[in-house]
Amino acid sequence: MLTRRHFLITGSTLFSAAISSSALLANSWPSEAQMNAWDAEVTPPFYNSATSNPWGLHPRFLPVRVEANAGLKPGDIHVDAVARYLYHIQNDGTAIRYGVAIGRGDLYEPGTYTIRRKAKWPHWTPTANMIAREPELYAQYADGMEPGPLNALGSRALYLYVGERDTYLRIHGTPLPQSIGTRASSGCVRMVMAHVNELYEKVDLGVTAVLYPGEDRVTANS
Repeated sequence: MLTRRHFLITGSTLFSAAISSSALLANSWPSEAQMNAWDAEVTPPFYNSATSNPWGLHPRFLPVRVEANAGLKPGDIHVDAVARYLYHIQNDGTAIRYGVAIGRGDLYEPGTYTIRRKAKWPHWTPTANMIAREPELYAQYADGMEPGPLNALGSRALYLYVGERDTYLRIHGTPLPQSIGTRASSGCVRMVMAHVNELYEKVDLGVTAVLYPGEDRVTANS
């Protein structure tokens, strides 16, 4: 049973393979054929979400259907930052659970957000704060990074808003699947690309995404 207390206190015991280089498209969105080719590149042969694991993930981070707590709204997303799980609530009282990575240190921002935009094979531009914080990593992408399997947002992105304001936080694919289960990002929620591709198709615009506090904000009284 998923409860808010579960999301806050679940421990790590409870609650990616190298991708070949691809030519990036300059100053344009990829064609449908190119997106399909990239999807095939990041999806294992004979893919089964419950068993395919060429990324070497801990088995608990593979997608699985679990019971959802009564009262959670179907369609919404809940991220348990302690256990590194994302739950997508279903209509039948269950949830599909995925393994994720979250923001490192104080870059992770718990809160309640609305998904107001979705994109397949998105462009990516680091924020000014990211460039200032780690110029050796991000300055080279100040003008943006074209879509492709090596793009920092991977194959799909769900854009998190507060009201009409884009927070620059995303739920997105990652070219670094080995980071799943860790605190690794600059604030976003990362997923294996094959997993986020599945989630993307099932998420409607306007749904709520709740990001619960990480272990650094959990107390004995939570």
